[in-house]
Amino acid sequence: MKNAFLTLMMILTVALLKAQTVFIQSAKITFEKKVNQKQRFADNDWISDDAKDKMSKYRTSNWEYNFNDSVSIYRAKAKETVSDNQFFFLSDENTNEIFTNFGQKTRVLRKPIHGEDFILKDTIPHLKWKIMHDVRKIAGYECRKAIAVINDTVSVVAFYTDEILLRGGPEGFTGLPGMILGLAIPRYYTTWFATKIEAKNVPILAIAAPTKGKRTDNEKDFKKMIDLYTRYDDKKNPRKIEDIKKEIYNLIL
Repeated sequence: MKNAFLTLMMILTVALLKAQTVFIQSAKITFEKKVNQKQRFADNDWISDDAKDKMSKYRTSNWEYNFNDSVSIYRAKAKETVSDNQFFFLSDENTNEIFTNFGQKTRVLRKPIHGEDFILKDTIPHLKWKIMHDVRKIAGYECRKAIAVINDTVSVVAFYTDEILLRGGPEGFTGLPGMILGLAIPRYYTTWFATKIEAKNVPILAIAAPTKGKRTDNEKDFKKMIDLYTRYDDKKNPRKIEDIKKEIYNLIL
């Protein structure tokens, strides 16, 4: 009888805790992006050994992810995009942005190419995630591990929380049963982890697609962008247009 009473009390306690759980529908998340540039550029022949020796091991930057129940915007945090020993070929200003409309399954990217910003329209990429049993706490939220593969062979490790309902995340990664608060791509020596979550639970009215940049809506404008992107390519061995497009629409790395 005593054991039955204790079991009932435990069930009631769990039910009460679940009833008190507040699911976040609108917030601002700050992500720290960290690149091990010593490893990433170790085999780069364009960079001298002397320059590699002077390079700091990590390059960090802070990114903001604002969202409500249907749209999100991910962009570099103003005046906080440069880290220790900024390297000579990396710009001080990062104008990358990803606007995602989850209801329409579309997104709009603003991407700098050789000093010029371009506006690109795209659909939300679909990834086949495998959810694992591992859990860890990130920014105070319990997150479950999931893995996926991009570009045929590149493994991605993510940690998501179902306390935040939107199925979004940094760098345009989506599709898990909640918000991705941690991300790692070992092949690219890069990680993204949430460091601060400002929950508001009200619509964030400032979320809108980026507009400052050259449009690529028609074939002529798109070709201009491709020509600019490939102007340093080996013209004797041109790349396939599909490979170029995949590279342009890929990660903000």
